[in-house]
Amino acid sequence: MAGTLLDIAMMHSDGLIARAREGNSVAQNKIIQLWYKRIYNFSYKFFFDHDLAMEVTQRTFISMHKNFQQLQDVGRFKSWLYTIAVNYCREELRKKRKDRLSPLSELTTGTEESHGWEKSERREENPEHQMQQAELSDLLQQCLLELSPEQREVVIMKEYEGLKFREIAEALNVSENTVKSRMYYGLNGLKKIFDKRNITKENIGYEI
Repeated sequence: MAGTLLDIAMMHSDGLIARAREGNSVAQNKIIQLWYKRIYNFSYKFFFDHDLAMEVTQRTFISMHKNFQQLQDVGRFKSWLYTIAVNYCREELRKKRKDRLSPLSELTTGTEESHGWEKSERREENPEHQMQQAELSDLLQQCLLELSPEQREVVIMKEYEGLKFREIAEALNVSENTVKSRMYYGLNGLKKIFDKRNITKENIGYEI
């Protein structure tokens, strides 16, 4: 029920966004509460790294606070916010490539700390099932990291964040056809990765 109420709050937040754009700090703090986990989850799935996800998330909301008045249409807040997050993800990716000169797969830390946000939602499950779910989550995450950043952005936004193709196109500043093309090749890429690793949809509960 909480998730449903949160979704309703997000869908009916135009007035809240308008007040935040006018500089209302209470409204801005409420928006951060509503959207913080969504932006963190997107960033985490992009990097599979808790620290990088936290860095992107914090910078995203700092930028939101500083640039709120630039938002022309409150109805496009979602795509505007994801635009900020995507840009910071890309920036952090460029830094990592420059600093480490290593494959993106080396970013897969898989540390216990990095899954804290997931564990808090699964406390009532038995330890064995919890461990299996964490392992499957890690496996799917590693597969996602084998996609190109452009394909990964789209797959995460569509499959995990539930954005519409129009919203993704706005967030990435590309056409809807480009988004659909990246989605198509991204899902095909995941299928090939699954086949290579002998992973079936029954293993991970994910269907291509």
